[in-house]
Amino acid sequence: MIQPKPKQPTIRQPKKSPLIPLILFALCLVGTVLLDHFIDHGDAAFMFVMCLRLGAVFSILAVAMNLLNGFTGLFSLGHAGFMLIGAYTYAIFTMPMFERYNVYRYYDYVRIISFPEVLGNAFGYAGTLIGMLLAILLAGLFAAIIAFLIGLPVLKFKSDYLAIATLGFAEIIRTIVQWRALGPITNAANPLRQFTRIGDLFVTIGRVHISIATLTLVIVAGVCIIIISMLVNSSYGRAFKAIREDDIAAEAMGINLFKHKQLSFCISSFFVGVGGALLAIFNGTVVAGAFSAARTYEFLLIIVLGGIGSISGSVLAALLFVFASQWWLRGLDMGTFLGINSRLFQPGFRLVTFAVIIMLVVIFFRKGMMGDKEIPYHIGIWRKRINGLIRKLKTKKEAGVSDA
Repeated sequence: MIQPKPKQPTIRQPKKSPLIPLILFALCLVGTVLLDHFIDHGDAAFMFVMCLRLGAVFSILAVAMNLLNGFTGLFSLGHAGFMLIGAYTYAIFTMPMFERYNVYRYYDYVRIISFPEVLGNAFGYAGTLIGMLLAILLAGLFAAIIAFLIGLPVLKFKSDYLAIATLGFAEIIRTIVQWRALGPITNAANPLRQFTRIGDLFVTIGRVHISIATLTLVIVAGVCIIIISMLVNSSYGRAFKAIREDDIAAEAMGINLFKHKQLSFCISSFFVGVGGALLAIFNGTVVAGAFSAARTYEFLLIIVLGGIGSISGSVLAALLFVFASQWWLRGLDMGTFLGINSRLFQPGFRLVTFAVIIMLVVIFFRKGMMGDKEIPYHIGIWRKRINGLIRKLKTKKEAGVSDA
């Protein structure tokens, strides 16, 4: 008679509580509010706040570009055009009506609704904030619609041909925005200003005005990055990666190549449009000349430095890029750096030094700082190395004691 096998005791894995990450995230948000409230514009530490704000904007733009170039393998150079669409859409739909006469000096402006103005008059400051968020959402949607139309002919190309085609469309978009016939809407080549900017982000508690500028940018950027991360880890994300690795094999597996390329292109453009709106909020002025091809090259450089196919790498590289270029190396243009005075430290020397640093990073980190992995993977690798080193030290110590 066959004896039944004894049941093995099941070992329950301890559940990971999300409490600690939530507490850390809440502390970070509280820290951004405290930074805005206690650091004045004249303080030396205010540069840290400005770099943190710009770093949040650059992070979402880098991650959105990495979704297309890194995870889907489509080499696109047209993101500056979608950034421009997002910035102009936000500026147009948040500019108060009474300010349009001063901004559109050379054109009979078109009366377009201002979401913060209409909702602010109805619901106060909460309505103004909701109006800003609606304008940001509309900026992303409009960029995605234009991307869908552009993708119909462009996504049939591959590699270099796709890059050239998207770059050409980005320049066409920039030229159309500056077209005098669209002056009543876009103000042609003249800048747009007086819309809802970063200085308008504050709340009033009693008689105290508390700025939430950094908080708003960090939350919006964080939510967008989380959504992209969830998309990458979904079935659509796996299809994107399959297309990147081998599009012929992916098509043989039943993946609709054009559908998924179009989907990745539109989603990436949506978040780039949102990033363009956040950049408009940060700068306070929108002009088409600032969205040249060089802007796309900046973010291409960021995702290469961080690691093509790594979301956390793009975020870290974006923050390092902003802090290094805007703050840490600025003394190289002002004659004094780290207490050293030199004639070499002239305007422009900062960019030369920054280019050398980038070259060194690319030489010694061929796949970028993070490769195609995320932070938890690298933490696990370093934990194993440290534990192995500790075990070796303990073994040597025990061997020495036994010999004695």
